[in-house]
Amino acid sequence: VQTGTTGDIYISDDSDTAVGDVERYNTGFEAVQALSQGKIDAVIIDDQPAQTFVKQVSGLKILETPYTEEEYAIALKKGNSDLLSKINDAIKALKSDGTLDKITSFYIDGTGETYTSPAGTQYPNGKLVMATNAEFPPYESIDDSQNYIGIDVDFAKAIGDKIGYEIEVSDMAFDSIITAVTSGKADFAMAGLTVTDERKQSVDFTDSYYTGKQVIIVQG
Repeated sequence: VQTGTTGDIYISDDSDTAVGDVERYNTGFEAVQALSQGKIDAVIIDDQPAQTFVKQVSGLKILETPYTEEEYAIALKKGNSDLLSKINDAIKALKSDGTLDKITSFYIDGTGETYTSPAGTQYPNGKLVMATNAEFPPYESIDDSQNYIGIDVDFAKAIGDKIGYEIEVSDMAFDSIITAVTSGKADFAMAGLTVTDERKQSVDFTDSYYTGKQVIIVQG
């Protein structure tokens, strides 16, 4: 599993009864590489990144039955109710007008075009820093030109355009993301971030914008 992910949390909860030893890696790709080399027996990871990794690394397959289902949302520092309300309004609007569907279709199905800011967009409210882990395609990754791309990156940009903020992406280890928000180093976190009771103790979550699944990759 990737350290700090919900796959890590879930497998840790199950480790006494359902599985054997658990190996943890800094990125999902490192875990998948270890699987392909026969160092481990399976990888638990989110469905869409799993599909991307299986395309990149030959000899692997995804088991049909999901490990679990989960809701993705944006995490903010507790008490930041004004920004939380603005982002929730933007999420609702961008779902309603089809913007989110267009973004996910581009990165998952390869149809359409990437999101671009409407002509004349301005940012009177300044800048928001987004904490993420850019090792998680199609949600966030770095392209050949060293640009941050992905569903979360584009959707964050669309939200910023709606509420008058420029978005600055801050890439870091996944298990540092929540701390970056609680310490004020980042204004919010988007990283295929699952809403859990444990995380709710540290941060506030927006409304969900995507329903994901944890799946199991094995050699095949």
